[in-house]
Amino acid sequence: MASAAEQLAASINWSSFSKADELKKRIWFTLGALLIYRLGTYIPLPGINPEAYASAFNGQAGGILGLFNMFSGGAVSRMAIFALAIMPYISASIIIQLLTTVVPQLEALKKEGEQGRKVMNQYTRYLTVVLATAQAWGIAVGLEGGQGIVTDPGLFFKLSTTVTLVGGTMFLLWLGEQITSRGIGNGTSLIIQAGIVAEFPTHLAQMFDLARTGGMSPITLFMALIVAVAVVLAIVFFERAQRRLLIQYPKRQVGNRLYEGQSSHLPLKLNTSGVIPPIFASSLLLLPTTAATFVAAGNPNSWLANVAIYLNHGKPLFMVLYAILIVFFCFFYTAIVFNPTETADNLKKHGGFIPGIRPGENTAKFIDYVLTRITVVGAVYIALVCMVPEIQNYLVPSVPFVLGGTSLLITVSVAMDTLAQIHGHLLAHQYEGLVRKTKLKGRRG
Repeated sequence: MASAAEQLAASINWSSFSKADELKKRIWFTLGALLIYRLGTYIPLPGINPEAYASAFNGQAGGILGLFNMFSGGAVSRMAIFALAIMPYISASIIIQLLTTVVPQLEALKKEGEQGRKVMNQYTRYLTVVLATAQAWGIAVGLEGGQGIVTDPGLFFKLSTTVTLVGGTMFLLWLGEQITSRGIGNGTSLIIQAGIVAEFPTHLAQMFDLARTGGMSPITLFMALIVAVAVVLAIVFFERAQRRLLIQYPKRQVGNRLYEGQSSHLPLKLNTSGVIPPIFASSLLLLPTTAATFVAAGNPNSWLANVAIYLNHGKPLFMVLYAILIVFFCFFYTAIVFNPTETADNLKKHGGFIPGIRPGENTAKFIDYVLTRITVVGAVYIALVCMVPEIQNYLVPSVPFVLGGTSLLITVSVAMDTLAQIHGHLLAHQYEGLVRKTKLKGRRG
């Protein structure tokens, strides 16, 4: 049976949306910020020969750069100022969160609440600058190693490229924070989603053109679209799946009034970590290979060329590392965002308990046991969905990455989270309207 909130959300119509002025302002701000991001993906770096770079990129587009290009919204294929996207920030977040578990000072900061979170965010930004600088310098060196890509190589080109790419990353980081605070949805996730969605029409047109010219059979095109629809349905099903633990509250007396015992549920999502595992895994795999592919193009006999080859899509090493990292981050991020001990203590403070389980430590162990079991299922689900494009690329190389499981997982999950926030704003607006009407009636009475 649907809850009261779900019933109210189902009753939301266009008229209620049109009256929510604050929500409309947030949506327009989000759309404007994403438009600025998309414009930046078309501003190329200075000193680049577009024809020579396009030739070098097309020779490597089927590898790791194809995934990097997907996350950057096509900025890598044009070597735009946003070519690094926000991947350095994601890598920095991974490193800081890993250090939190081993460095006592960072762990203490995490427990300080809002103030500690601000300090850790500042550390993450500093590390983002360091990682972005290293990646940008590697890209500049790699571009100079290509044949005729840089019109005027030298120290000035390296410095200007590094400053431009680092500045682009930090601007996107600031833009994502503005979307989160003043817009709707999570700014970082929406920027990644916008880059992926922007590539959908181009790749769909390429697939239909290949089917028309004979480069792809119509059956292959039809099966690829069927697989994409099936993946979307599976993502929606598993993202909404949850295990509900029954919570019972005993009778209690407040003053002279006796309140009956109540029952509630503790929802545990099947995929608590959301889209974080594939993004983190992709970011870690992109970090050491960003410059390797460009260097390999200029020097095919270097050891970096072998690294770029083994980390291509469809290669066993890439698939194994990708799956292992996804599973690891599923458990790691779930352990960060959900603390069974803290949840059990909160239930005990409010008099709640799970039937048949003692409050306190036993409840924490039971919640941890259930959470571990469903996280195993969630990790397998995400790994399988993200392996779809790898298997697809191995069997049918003509199907683009953007129609694979990773891109669809990010797109659908972010869309669902954003819609949930929109529903939340609409519900708040409707409740505010009800409160105003009640106050008016009270005054008239």
